[in-house]
Amino acid sequence: MRLLPAPPAARLPVALALAIVLTACGDSTTDPPDSTDNGVELVEVANGFSFPVLVTSPLEDATRLFVVEKGGLIKIIKNGQTLSTPFLDLRGKVSHGSEQGLLGLTFHPDYASNRVFVINYTDTNGDTRVASFKTSSNPDVADASSEDVFLFVEQPFANHNGGHVTFGPFGYLFIGMGDGGSAGDPGNRAQNLATTLGKILRYQVDDNGHVTIPNGNPFVGNPGLVWGIWSAGLRNPWRFSFDRLTSDLYIGDVGQDRYEEIDVVAGSAGFGRAANFGWKIMEGNECFSPSAGCNMATLLRPLVVYGHDDGCSVTGGHVYRGADVPSIRGVYFYSDYCSGWIRSFRYENGAAVDQKEWPELDPGDNVTSFGEDARGELYVVTAGGRIYRFAPGE
Repeated sequence: MRLLPAPPAARLPVALALAIVLTACGDSTTDPPDSTDNGVELVEVANGFSFPVLVTSPLEDATRLFVVEKGGLIKIIKNGQTLSTPFLDLRGKVSHGSEQGLLGLTFHPDYASNRVFVINYTDTNGDTRVASFKTSSNPDVADASSEDVFLFVEQPFANHNGGHVTFGPFGYLFIGMGDGGSAGDPGNRAQNLATTLGKILRYQVDDNGHVTIPNGNPFVGNPGLVWGIWSAGLRNPWRFSFDRLTSDLYIGDVGQDRYEEIDVVAGSAGFGRAANFGWKIMEGNECFSPSAGCNMATLLRPLVVYGHDDGCSVTGGHVYRGADVPSIRGVYFYSDYCSGWIRSFRYENGAAVDQKEWPELDPGDNVTSFGEDARGELYVVTAGGRIYRFAPGE
């Protein structure tokens, strides 16, 4: 995510194992999508939030939406009304500048019984903390004293903090980390397996919120490497999601000066091997460092790429698996923070097909995130404080 312009650019690169399944790719940018009107519209659910960056729900919780505000509050929309008491207030612990803040929230798959959830935020020094919490005896209020910080990452710059957390296949927790910021990844951190920066990490979280590293992680047992790493080569993954039907993983990775990209890993490929998404060897489908002649053989190439004449900061989304709009079931939606459009495609046989742009879904504001509720219905979050739901159009 790029909330403010990144400052200008001013250790050890490690080659990764062969990526899972290389996706098809052609030219540097994907052909512009068709415009469409498929009987879908955005319906406002709530407004008045202060820079919301995420909306989500626990599984099996059909009455509540949880809204994350960048400044440090998590609020609840319950039965259509925003509760006056926040679910969690971290305003005194969170830094607010640039791309910092309270950035991620996810609920344990067994949240209904164990009351465990996980958040990702930058502390007052600007460093990343990922922590588990428990909900209090009041289901609408978290127990703030239950915080257990299990991951602390020093951030060299104020931007590219990543921030997304989500539980995925087999109940694992996935954590997105940006490359540490500035521009051009000056420390070459995204390709360095001795640091968590520029990676997606994978952990196991038990019913008490205690965290361990799965034995199946690709670098477990390798001295000097971060055992929590699942994949590498990311610049700033701003929102990623798993298709709740197929387990396909979709990542919106924010680009440098030229390209934005959506990366996809097929769920059928499994999640035991390392994937290298290419940064900073590549930006989009082109060499970045070196500027020519880079070795792309072991890199997972992006599925969809668009240029900076069309936007500046991708916002990754979700595959729609709800029931309210059957015509878009199986369609992946995403946006661009600067341009505000909403686009989609279907992932079939390793390719992005049926690419479309949806002018009727343009919220008229910067899209900070998408989200799902317990039923699989899809939401759009805007920087101006509004939450919208995808609904059948007239």
